[in-house]
Amino acid sequence: MKGIYLDHAATNPLHPEVLEAMMPYFKEYYGNPLSLYEPGIKAREAIENARAGTAALINSKPNEIIFTSNGAESNNFAIKGIAFANQNKGKHVIVSRVEHHSVLNSARFLEKSGFAVTYLPVDGHGLVDPATVEKAITSETILISVIHASPEIGTVEPVAEIGKIAKQKGVLFHTDAVASVGNIPFDVQSIDVDLVTFAAHQFYGPKGAAALYLKTGTRIVPLIYGGIQEGGRRAGTENVPAIAGMGKAAELAKRDLQKRIDHVKPMRDRIIENALKIENVYLTGHPEQRLPGHTSFVVEYIEGEAMLLLLAAKDIYAASGSACSSRALKSSPVLLSIGTPAHLAQGSVVFTPGEGTTEEEVNNLNEVFPQVITRLREISPYSKGWGGKEDKACTPKK
Repeated sequence: MKGIYLDHAATNPLHPEVLEAMMPYFKEYYGNPLSLYEPGIKAREAIENARAGTAALINSKPNEIIFTSNGAESNNFAIKGIAFANQNKGKHVIVSRVEHHSVLNSARFLEKSGFAVTYLPVDGHGLVDPATVEKAITSETILISVIHASPEIGTVEPVAEIGKIAKQKGVLFHTDAVASVGNIPFDVQSIDVDLVTFAAHQFYGPKGAAALYLKTGTRIVPLIYGGIQEGGRRAGTENVPAIAGMGKAAELAKRDLQKRIDHVKPMRDRIIENALKIENVYLTGHPEQRLPGHTSFVVEYIEGEAMLLLLAAKDIYAASGSACSSRALKSSPVLLSIGTPAHLAQGSVVFTPGEGTTEEEVNNLNEVFPQVITRLREISPYSKGWGGKEDKACTPKK
């Protein structure tokens, strides 16, 4: 692909070794995994091998991995499945305000179904306070869901502390770790967590393959009914090539994790350092407790889409807000939840380098980004004071 790709938080290119691992299940071993002849048996073996490799990435047991089609499905499965499986114990669920839409919308669905939901506030960096979680727990609480790392602002949440509280209170704990698993260490043996969502395309695997870690002994109601696939918990003929690809991608992520972190972290820091030299550009998310390859900013007087268009014209590909909200023509709820004024939230931009990003590409971005801002401010009526009153007191500090 021509250009400089800096949107790895949205998705990643397929690793060549992953593609190679997938090919036999397109062309040779294409049988249904439930079949008893060789092509089906080979397909079943591929799934179970992938399950073992995927489990190893988060240090779980293979039988605790349920394959799904994407992170949104896993999140829906976790929130709805746990709520309905445990509604006789209570009908109260706790989620944070910086969750992915698939968690927030599942929570809203539960509200319409007779559940009570508490939406936890966050601080100006997007961090959930574990003490706030503890205060929100009642005798009716059956589930807590707090994202591990935000794909929009990069902040890594204190899930280990939250998990301890949940365990002490006898409440199930789920974390959406789509943005983190395969990018930073995640070990279910060291975190008190009952359910974990993660997806292959976030660590150079294929789209269409994801997983839900379900701790042994945790009851859940299926989201999809039908056959006996995935132990009867997720029906439907398996996407064998994608699952095989996820297993290989997990193997590579486990092997190369520290190497990938060491590659992208200095690039992240250089992008942040350069951007904050520009007047009225502000970092969003925690300055240190953030994903190693994640940078995100809001820019005064400029809309995010305008920045993306001019950057794309220079063959630099980035994002504005989350992948699910950038087309919604409204301010990101994550940015609003951390106290970003609505007018400033419209000017968000996210740069996320990956393992294939080069120093030359970062240098190119650091040269072009200030030029793009200068050009857009020259033609922006807001920079000339024509956009109405703005709450300057709410403008974040560098």
